[in-house]
Amino acid sequence: MPLRHVAIFAKVHDPRCQSVADDLINWLGERGCTPLVEAHLARHIGYHRGIPAEEIPGQAELVVVLGGDGTLISVARLICGMDVPILGVNLGSLGFLTETTVDEMYYRLEKCLTGDSHVSQRMLLEVAVFRGGAEVERGRVLNDVVINKGALARIIDLETTVSGQSLTTFKADGLIVSTPTGSTGYSLSAGGPIIHPRMCCLVITPICPHTLTNRPIVIPDDSTVSVTVKSSFDEKVYLTLDGQVGVELTEGDTVEIRRAEKTVALVVSKTRDYFEVLRTKLKWGER
Repeated sequence: MPLRHVAIFAKVHDPRCQSVADDLINWLGERGCTPLVEAHLARHIGYHRGIPAEEIPGQAELVVVLGGDGTLISVARLICGMDVPILGVNLGSLGFLTETTVDEMYYRLEKCLTGDSHVSQRMLLEVAVFRGGAEVERGRVLNDVVINKGALARIIDLETTVSGQSLTTFKADGLIVSTPTGSTGYSLSAGGPIIHPRMCCLVITPICPHTLTNRPIVIPDDSTVSVTVKSSFDEKVYLTLDGQVGVELTEGDTVEIRRAEKTVALVVSKTRDYFEVLRTKLKWGER
């Protein structure tokens, strides 16, 4: 059955946003589709029928995100578990997740509207913070969970277990736990491996560890990672979810991370494989 309700989210401060969004709304209307324009975007472009973001997941059959990876990640957390595919259109410069260009957008949309698109299911992580034995925060991430220190130079001690078994106490600037999707983000910058997005695993990557033998480790996706802030030397420590949601931690807090039951569906190219994306984005083989 052809798709008829297409949601549009965008990075509204991108200079290309308005023209691309306007053209997309008109294009969808010409094909008998109802554009569900997120309210913030609607106000920005002067569109009169904006819809609050939280109401869109229950109505959309496809979501188009105009922007970069950060914009897509924020929408993915909103849409997760709804079995609604997300087409990311890259308005930025890198874009591992928003791999579709503006020039390719309408070709991909035609395929989506007729049910001829290819979808990649991506795992999410469920994150909970416990303080004094009580849960004080909970969230989901597509990319990564980061625990790091504030501006001072002192390291922090992070006691880490995997499914109840002691891993180590990292003495470091921080720790990253990422999904395969997030392995090309902060984890990669900190020396972590690139993990193919079809893999089912978690990656634990220390940030500037004091002990040189502390290296990134890949663990099964049914693991539960628990990280306890053992010593922060009275320095502020922060938990950051997907680089977008921040929580201040105190000494003794425990962060538990496990695979979420829900997934996110990303529309990907049938003709461009993951390794081509890596070569294009990371410039592999170029001198």
